[in-house]
Amino acid sequence: MNQNNRSIGVFGAISIGIGGMVGGGIFAVLGEAVSLAHGATALAFFFAGIVALLTAYSYTKLSVTYQNRGGTIVFIDRAFGHNLLSGSANLMLWLSYLVTISLYAVAFASYAQTFFSHDNAWLKHLLISVAILLPLAINLISASFVSRSETLFVILKLLILLFIIVTSAFYVDTERLSPSQWGSGFSILVAGMIIFVAYEGFELIANAAEDVKHPKTTLPRAFYGSVILVIILYILIAIITTGTVSESQLLTAKDYALAVAAEPALGKVGFTIVAIAALLATFSAINATIYGNARLGYALAKEGELPQKLAQQNHRHIPTIDVWITAGLSLTLANLIDLTEIAIIGSASFLLIFFIINLGAYKLHATIQGNPYLLFVACLISGMALVTLLSHTYMTNPRAIFIFIIFITISIGFEFLYGKRIRKQMFNRPYK
Repeated sequence: MNQNNRSIGVFGAISIGIGGMVGGGIFAVLGEAVSLAHGATALAFFFAGIVALLTAYSYTKLSVTYQNRGGTIVFIDRAFGHNLLSGSANLMLWLSYLVTISLYAVAFASYAQTFFSHDNAWLKHLLISVAILLPLAINLISASFVSRSETLFVILKLLILLFIIVTSAFYVDTERLSPSQWGSGFSILVAGMIIFVAYEGFELIANAAEDVKHPKTTLPRAFYGSVILVIILYILIAIITTGTVSESQLLTAKDYALAVAAEPALGKVGFTIVAIAALLATFSAINATIYGNARLGYALAKEGELPQKLAQQNHRHIPTIDVWITAGLSLTLANLIDLTEIAIIGSASFLLIFFIINLGAYKLHATIQGNPYLLFVACLISGMALVTLLSHTYMTNPRAIFIFIIFITISIGFEFLYGKRIRKQMFNRPYK
């Protein structure tokens, strides 16, 4: 592409990465981290950030070499060709975003319930449904509103988070952060892997690679810069949360822990500010993820990896069928699975996808001019992170493992039946 046609600079690319990561994840999974890592929650976020940073190296090298809006799905196809692995991984990515939408919707409901005097199941399910149905309507009516509103939402939620960090810094009790208050080493690692979904989003920079100015210098700065800034932000948030409020209070308010953490410095006003910020953040994240995943479904359908019925747009270039399916499946998942299971499944899904990406980058290291040793470490760390998460989950929450296996089975089964038997004939591609 001609450099004159590229419109995204370093700041814009970093904003895409930060916006993708600092969505609803931090509001949704903070309580989960505290329940396992206790006073070492900041360390758990650091460990998860290291996995994200190593994977960002793979994405950087792949994005510079293969500048394509398809991002992850293009990288997987380039590394492994058109086969059962690549087709299943691409479908798994699409399903993973459904889980992410569900996570944000449950978090939205948890924070929204704090504004009501009574707490019951039907209200929670109503709020979950509203959190998905309203973005569904927005996506069907105006795609441009989604992109225009995201910049405002990103700035607003970052300002609020920074405000909470600054105002609460003087209320931190360092004793609550001492090693005597930490969970075991294994539980800290597990906490980091469960909350890994909060780092999901930096890969969206790859989808903008075609529009980035001076990609060889801009893309590395964007990937590393956005991930490092978010690691610092999350560590500060974790320190403020665990250092200002007793663990019993945080665990009682597990689903809206960050709002409780704002109370020592700002009282009820702080709680309300964070709750409103969480509603805005999770709502905007749902809005943007429905937008992105519907277009991912459209792209996969155009490539023959999903049924051709999904490769249709209306006169406003909105893939309406994809929008409906994305919202409908997310609505079902969010109302059937609890927050802990959604967080585990979401983190496991992206760890699996990122392990495949790191493996693909290692396979292509000569082509993408990547350091094979660093790429091998990225494969090893992301693979170990996934195994750590799954082994702990098997012992503590086997239902989440069962659901995760169902996701993998659906991905492989669909690709085997559709990709191997139908797409091969439709597109006349070699299928290994």
